[in-house]
Amino acid sequence: MREKIVALLDVQQSQTVWEIGPGIGAITSLFLEQGANVTAFEIDHGFCRILGEQAFADEPTFRLIAGDALKTLPAQLAKEGSPDRLCGNLPYNVGSVVIAKVLESDYRPPVMVFTLQKEVVDRLCAHPQSKDWSSFSMLAQMDYEVKPAFSINSGAFYPPPKVTSSTVLFTLREQSLVPDHLRKTFLLVIRELFAQRRKTVKNNLLSGKIGAMVGKGGVESLLDASHVDPSARAEALVWDDFIALSESLSSCQAR
Repeated sequence: MREKIVALLDVQQSQTVWEIGPGIGAITSLFLEQGANVTAFEIDHGFCRILGEQAFADEPTFRLIAGDALKTLPAQLAKEGSPDRLCGNLPYNVGSVVIAKVLESDYRPPVMVFTLQKEVVDRLCAHPQSKDWSSFSMLAQMDYEVKPAFSINSGAFYPPPKVTSSTVLFTLREQSLVPDHLRKTFLLVIRELFAQRRKTVKNNLLSGKIGAMVGKGGVESLLDASHVDPSARAEALVWDDFIALSESLSSCQAR
């Protein structure tokens, strides 16, 4: 399994690899063997002692950053910029939050590989108009091509989790699906439209920040200008619909 993960990342000598949750360093050791400069983000004190004082104490290209990756990773991105590769076996309770923090930032590593609960991977890789299609899918796919790589039996972990795990590959697009000038507005639009999946597009807009900004008449104007069906639900829309709404809202705000 670890060899397959390293192969997905296609690590080259002297590249920077950031690994979240390395545990005792089973995959970390392979990165170091390939000549990478590895930064490990680990929250567990016991694992930190093993990594820093035993396993890689004499490795000059290994660096340990102890603490919660939800805090340490964004801080390190702001300080150093994007690594060449980012990967991690992410805890099920915070995995999607860690990924969202990276995707919402201004830093985009060229290749990322994560092991997550299969349901999370299904959402990340979902196609438009499918049951798993969500704002999280769109957040992931606007800058990356996102593909499921392989599933992992629970017996591969200790202790074995009660859920199926999957590994997902992110490859940075040459050009984002969302223009830079619309990025902030687009993120607001997708969050609002998927806020309550059973509500219509119009009702989600009216009950959120956008409705508060532009009022009922403004929401109706946005829908008219973007040619989006007010009675549709968010999962029925495609990329062009969300872009059109974002363009309309951006134009409205600029007036």
